[in-house]
Amino acid sequence: MFNALKRTAKLFSIPTQAERDMAYLSEASDRYDLEARERYLDSRAFPRTIGL
Repeated sequence: MFNALKRTAKLFSIPTQAERDMAYLSEASDRYDLEARERYLDSRAFPRTIGL
């Protein structure tokens, strides 16, 4: 019974940010696309601030 409950909970779980990022990277069609996706994720992770 506990296994059925675990499977049901897994169905309703929301993917983590890391899981979504890995899925996004794994959809790259070639190495140039992969590099562009990595740059996008890096720029999103560390936003640049203007000023001091």
